[in-house]
Amino acid sequence: MDESRRRIPQATIRRLPIYLRDLTEAVAQGVAVTSSSEVAARTGISSEQIRKDLAYFGAFGTRGVGYDARQLAGEIRRILGISRGVGVALVGAGHLGFALARYSRQESADVAVTMVFDRDPRIVGSRIGDLTVLPVAQMEMLVRRAGVKMAVIAVPGDAAAGVLDILARAGVEAVLNFSPVALSAPGVHVQHIDLTMELQSLAFFTSLRDGVDPLASAEGRA
Repeated sequence: MDESRRRIPQATIRRLPIYLRDLTEAVAQGVAVTSSSEVAARTGISSEQIRKDLAYFGAFGTRGVGYDARQLAGEIRRILGISRGVGVALVGAGHLGFALARYSRQESADVAVTMVFDRDPRIVGSRIGDLTVLPVAQMEMLVRRAGVKMAVIAVPGDAAAGVLDILARAGVEAVLNFSPVALSAPGVHVQHIDLTMELQSLAFFTSLRDGVDPLASAEGRA
């Protein structure tokens, strides 16, 4: 990754898809020109933050007029590298992997699962929509041949590191990891999603509604 890209905060990159979704929906509703204030009202992100995020990538829009919604959506697709569609290899066709693959195929035209792998012979050969589950033993060859650069890991923790090693050898450069272990590999950007931890953090907000004071016990020990 070049130095200019390294200076862009990851939080900014994570917000770009939010802007893209908003602009895509706005265009579908007939909006031709929009402003940072309007995008802010629809997304809940401040207009100042929106302008700052976009400024990392150039000058967009016209002062006093706003943004051409369709054009800005196209620019964000270009920035994210999804303007021509991106194929993803998904490893693990269990309940989670099955749901992720189905959702991806039905909802996303920009980034979609195009290959699914599993090591369970009872699952290999089965279908997920229009995709056939392929054996992990052939994954390195097939992923490299297809030129796939992104992958999703949805396997048990004890298998995740080995899967990442295979994907790295196949040329994958970015991975979304749903397994419950931290992973890393040279030259691969790994983004972790721990569903258990996300649910545990959400429980904090339900405890507030149930009248539980999360500070009470801490204050009692002070």
